[in-house]
Amino acid sequence: MMREKLPNYIQLMRLDKPIGILLLLWPTLSALWIAAEGVPDLLVLTVFTLGVIVMRSAGCVINDYADKDIDSRVRRTMGRPLATGALKGKDALWLFAALSTIAFFLVLLLNMLTILMSIIGLFLAATYPFMKRYTHFPQVYLGMAFGWAIPMAFAAQTGSVPVIAWLLFLANIIWSIIYDTFYAMVDRDDDLLAGVKSTAVLFGNNDRVIIAILQLTFIVMMATIGRQLEMSFVYYLGLLVSAGLFVYQQRLAWASGIENYSKAFLNNNWVGASFFVTIVAHYAII
Repeated sequence: MMREKLPNYIQLMRLDKPIGILLLLWPTLSALWIAAEGVPDLLVLTVFTLGVIVMRSAGCVINDYADKDIDSRVRRTMGRPLATGALKGKDALWLFAALSTIAFFLVLLLNMLTILMSIIGLFLAATYPFMKRYTHFPQVYLGMAFGWAIPMAFAAQTGSVPVIAWLLFLANIIWSIIYDTFYAMVDRDDDLLAGVKSTAVLFGNNDRVIIAILQLTFIVMMATIGRQLEMSFVYYLGLLVSAGLFVYQQRLAWASGIENYSKAFLNNNWVGASFFVTIVAHYAII
């Protein structure tokens, strides 16, 4: 029975679509490298890498549980296991509990500050899926849930959470609004019919202009962070690459075809990767 359901569990955890893992992993790794001013502690690096995979999977599971009645009315999601009935709600809850337990055992390997902060992280992950029913800003909450690994990374590596960690956390929230609004734009028509709220619904016809403002804000924030950290020119090369990627995303968004919103969303993987690579390069050459 379990073997027959395994493909459905994989789909429920979105392990067949690793983009979410990458969007969470890049800022987490970047924070670890900055906190350590180079290669982080191997145990901390291992725990956070595994933790990203486990908690992103858990987030997808609880998201589909919360949306099981909505997903069947949205074209992109009507084939998900809970929407089709291939898995039951109790299956999702048991899997979420199992993944959360694994994540908790992982964090027990770290210091007490990180353990305490992980409780907030679990709360954010568990409650995020329900935000779209009450606010047009679930993307902001997603940024908080995804970005909470940033202050946790500093706590695990250094035993404290400096101001720069919170600046990175805030920048990650802005970036999350950018890419998740692109993602929500794909489903906007269906979401309007289903009564689901999002920044894509809120922004309406001004969506691409507002995203452009957020992209500029993100670049300015990351430049400010780079100055605070006294980063070398290599870091700013990553900033230029990211700015170029944002321009490309805008070109996609203004072109005809709803599939371009999805392409713009996926392109943000390279934004995160470019920052991580240049941060690693900076600490490698200084």
